[in-house]
Amino acid sequence: MTIVDIRPFLAVGVSLLAAFLIAFSRKWPNLRETWSAIASVIKFGLILSMLPAVLQGNYYTYTLCQITDTIGLTLKTDPAGMIFATLASMLWVPMNFYSIGYMRCNREGEQTGYFAAFAVCMSAVMGIAMAENLLTFFIFYELLTLASYPLVLHKRNDEALLASRKYLIYTLVSGQLFLAGIVAVYCITGTVSFKAGGIITADMAPTWVLQGIFLLMIIAGSVKAAVMPLHGWLPAAMVAPTPVSALLHAVAVVKTGVFSVLRIICFVFGPKLLSQINVIDFVAWAAAGTILVSSMMALRQDHLKRRLAFSTIGQLSYIVLGAALLSPLSIKGAYLHLVAHAVMKITLFMCAGLIIARTHRNNISELYGIGKKLPITMTCFTIASLGIAGVPFLVGFVSKWNLALGAVQANKPLYVLVWVASALLAAGYLLPVCQMAFFRQNPDKKFAYYGDHIIVMVVPICITTLMAVILGVVPNFYPHFYELADMASQAICAGWNGGWM
Repeated sequence: MTIVDIRPFLAVGVSLLAAFLIAFSRKWPNLRETWSAIASVIKFGLILSMLPAVLQGNYYTYTLCQITDTIGLTLKTDPAGMIFATLASMLWVPMNFYSIGYMRCNREGEQTGYFAAFAVCMSAVMGIAMAENLLTFFIFYELLTLASYPLVLHKRNDEALLASRKYLIYTLVSGQLFLAGIVAVYCITGTVSFKAGGIITADMAPTWVLQGIFLLMIIAGSVKAAVMPLHGWLPAAMVAPTPVSALLHAVAVVKTGVFSVLRIICFVFGPKLLSQINVIDFVAWAAAGTILVSSMMALRQDHLKRRLAFSTIGQLSYIVLGAALLSPLSIKGAYLHLVAHAVMKITLFMCAGLIIARTHRNNISELYGIGKKLPITMTCFTIASLGIAGVPFLVGFVSKWNLALGAVQANKPLYVLVWVASALLAAGYLLPVCQMAFFRQNPDKKFAYYGDHIIVMVVPICITTLMAVILGVVPNFYPHFYELADMASQAICAGWNGGWM
């Protein structure tokens, strides 16, 4: 049943209103941060209020205005979109409080602009998650690019200027490619509304045309998803403050990239058509190559945030590869890994941010013995690292298990070896950090500590670590990501037998 309700747009609008209030609260830091905190809680509450009906198979939808005669600025809460909307709004709450502690601890400048831009980014993410059609998706997709640009530029130095320009060039160019693909889809179908299983059929255009449109849109989405060789902007963007890095990696930009890939594969072209036009293997090979190469590059990074950046590049391609295998279990695993990676990577980046804020040390080789000085932080870092490696009873194992089963179901067991190799490499580039933190002595035995407001940073880290454990032990724990992923994959693959095992 379709329920016409304005709540999807209220979830988008609440943080836009907060951004406006934040901008006018420059002289009152406590009030500015209060607006941000209130908006994050209200947004999460609005999303949760729609969750029960979605789990029962209903949809909330609302059209704010007509963009053209046939296309509206419309939001809709399908299960796939609710996974992303619930995840992003849920993680914004602890990240918001962490940001308050981080910005005060480091005495960062331009805090008003930071919190305002962050709020606009979260509005854009909600719009992307619940977009009913490609044009609505594109509008919020570009809004996210423009809103996140000042966050990458935050430090206003030469390095930040270069990184932000690189980021803007990559993402704006990819946006125009995406728009060209949207126009092409509309020309051959007469619609841009998402539909589980796809809106394009093989008889709508010659195969080479369909292949071209698909590759155009996938390349556009792969830029923000940081699939190699389109990943160059992401390591450069690590110059931004750590909460921005966490936003880029766990909640917003790269997640919208892989979410766009999922929408293109599952809701525009569909598994049936992609199996007919012989183009999806290209995406699978690119994702598999990215997983292995980025993991090996992570091993070589001494800068902590850059190591985590290359880890993100590989982990995101898990999701792309899962979607490209076109089996129900692999698609389900892709949506579950969207959740798993977000929870684990936001924990790792928040830990990295606290370490850097407290010690002013960025390199892993400078962190011998840090676990004895920051035991809670490094314990959380260790748990999240084990989750990235796919250890049982953590959220990363649940998603990777479904991805592996999906590869077997798709009669492509070779990709299981890719995931196994990646898990071993992840253990290789993350667990030594934990080992040297707890079991190695600091050669100079000197750690200078800076800043305060540490408790405001530690509590959010503990909360996201607890999420990683709970969702690993009870995968369908509230807010029922596992059930939503199962609903999404069943709808996408309904009515098509791909010859699965």
